[in-house]
Amino acid sequence: MAVRDDHARLMRLATRAALATALFLAAAKALAWWQSGSVSLLAGLTDSLLDGAASLLNLLAVQYALRPADDDHRYGHGKAEALAGLGQALFIGASALLVGSQAIDRLLHPQPLEHTHLGIAVIVLSLVLTGVLLRFQRRVVRITGSTAIQADSLHYRSDLLLNTSILLALILAAVGWQRADALFGVGIALYILWSAYSIVREAASVLMDEELPPTISEHMHALACAVPGVLGAHDLRTRVSGTHWFVQLHLELPGDLPLSRAHDLCVAVEQAIHSQYPRAEVLVHADPEEVGQESAQV
Repeated sequence: MAVRDDHARLMRLATRAALATALFLAAAKALAWWQSGSVSLLAGLTDSLLDGAASLLNLLAVQYALRPADDDHRYGHGKAEALAGLGQALFIGASALLVGSQAIDRLLHPQPLEHTHLGIAVIVLSLVLTGVLLRFQRRVVRITGSTAIQADSLHYRSDLLLNTSILLALILAAVGWQRADALFGVGIALYILWSAYSIVREAASVLMDEELPPTISEHMHALACAVPGVLGAHDLRTRVSGTHWFVQLHLELPGDLPLSRAHDLCVAVEQAIHSQYPRAEVLVHADPEEVGQESAQV
């Protein structure tokens, strides 16, 4: 329980940090865009505003996903994180279309940029703050495995590339390459679309109950079979919901084993898997040895 409480605290802190970062950077970019008229800065401003909306959605979804299981949701509310990921992809896709249209218009109707030095300073600040946020998000994802924080981290990684591109565009514009601003805007829009697709793919794998990686399933199978008294295991199935892994498997035990001993072995297998994978909730079914052999033949 203490581990889950710590995970919940980290997830809430990560969502609040992301929202605060997005809003601060949106205000700074709005000032720089107003002074310079850069379409790349407009792309950054639009992206930061949508980052703020997506991070707010993420914050609300994580709060809901962390609710304990109840009578109507016996497996908990963790898939709200994947739904939030789909919402983020929608926001990000919309920002890509807006940025792309603005960039194409600027290619067709070039305009000189002003106050590029202010824009450069704001983008450098954006790079620093986004880098700090990403390091924290990576730590939270590594500890909790949160789908929502991972999706948030994915689009902030795209922000890092976006802000780097904006910085290059402003520097080139400052030395006279005015069209570089719009060209970078088009490239940024395409990359943002790719990021949206990546988030959709990740969220869909959770919503469609995709199995955990084969290496993890094989390790869980080996852990079960290594418990003294267990003859084998089959029908191991896994799925993910939020920060929880749900695992079920059938154990092959001697047919004449007393019920109490069979129960003890099932508990030992659950503990063996949970000790290596604390996020796993394990459900074990005991089969007589001959049933397990029949399943293996099928």
